[in-house]
Amino acid sequence: MRVLMISKALVAGTSQRKLEELAKCPGVELTLVTPAYWQSDDGSKQVLERLYTRDYRMMVTPMALNGHFHSHFYPQLGKIVREICPEIVHIDEEPYNFATFQAMRLAHKHKAAALFFTWQNLYRTYPPPFRQLERYNYRHAALALVGNLDAQEVLRRKGFHGPIRRIPQFGFDLEIYRRSEPRPLRAADTPFTLGYLGRLVENKGLMVLLEALIHLPECCRVVFIGNGPMRSELEAQAVRLGISDRITLKAGVPTYEVPKELQQLDVLVLPSLTRPNWKEQFGRVLAEAMACETPVIGSNSGEIPHVIDDAGLVFTEGNAHELAACVRRLLADPDLYAILASKGRQRVLERYTQERIARQTYEVYLEMMDRQQRVTEWQEQHTSPVE
Repeated sequence: MRVLMISKALVAGTSQRKLEELAKCPGVELTLVTPAYWQSDDGSKQVLERLYTRDYRMMVTPMALNGHFHSHFYPQLGKIVREICPEIVHIDEEPYNFATFQAMRLAHKHKAAALFFTWQNLYRTYPPPFRQLERYNYRHAALALVGNLDAQEVLRRKGFHGPIRRIPQFGFDLEIYRRSEPRPLRAADTPFTLGYLGRLVENKGLMVLLEALIHLPECCRVVFIGNGPMRSELEAQAVRLGISDRITLKAGVPTYEVPKELQQLDVLVLPSLTRPNWKEQFGRVLAEAMACETPVIGSNSGEIPHVIDDAGLVFTEGNAHELAACVRRLLADPDLYAILASKGRQRVLERYTQERIARQTYEVYLEMMDRQQRVTEWQEQHTSPVE
């Protein structure tokens, strides 16, 4: 089974473990196409990290329009497809992106079964040419992978009639995301650190976290770890609220340093806010923190409650008083704190490991191969022989 995966997201080294696990599956010959870097719209540059590269082939190829989410593409992709002759093309991109259209056309031309992945959990229409690209991809995809429940509903509403399987884009390596040493018992007067790790943007609800801090005991602190346009706004708001001595802003860290940062937090908070054009699609940092046995608190935006389930606390988005109440519960109840720390890691172990995600993806490949074989047999049976 020759599989070609196309993914800019796999410049992140910790996500590459899924590919090693996929390559272990019977009969899989896996090739990854990825760029040397991805230029994010917040100004940061994610350079390719080669952390897990065993048993599959990684092809680093130029990307045109790097940093343009909708319109980037790979000038050498046609040559690569001709070389690999894939049976399955796994396009790790949204269906309305030009890179998906490029790969889908090549897959169709070379008679390979193709799938795309989507996080899009809001119904949105796109201007030309992206609307037409999206429709083409819907017509020619053998299957769609979705990262959340709402994305499945969006695809059906938009007219995708093929099979849909709900599998997160990447799992989590529990050898990396784990607590390196037991958490020490906390004395009543020691700092209690609330943390946020991610992009510093408005829809992540960071102002709600600052507002919650003014309703919490003096021992509570907030650490923001990340880059983005809200940094100066957060600093100014902390001054206005009189809590600037209780917050810390740190620059974003490479993916391999994330577990260390999460272990230093007493609780990870994801206070996302739903907007007309966005709601939380998964909340990857929640699972990362849960794997590190750091309890999590999240708003009820999008997929967050489904990720957390009963392994953390959920509050109504935008409600700083509810968020503060969740924190106070953890402060007042050490047993609850310990239970959530344990249940969080167990939930990741059961649902979100790289091994589990890889196995589910492999089963999708088998399903696609079986369907492709049946289509080929039907075509052979109903094609008149040439005299």
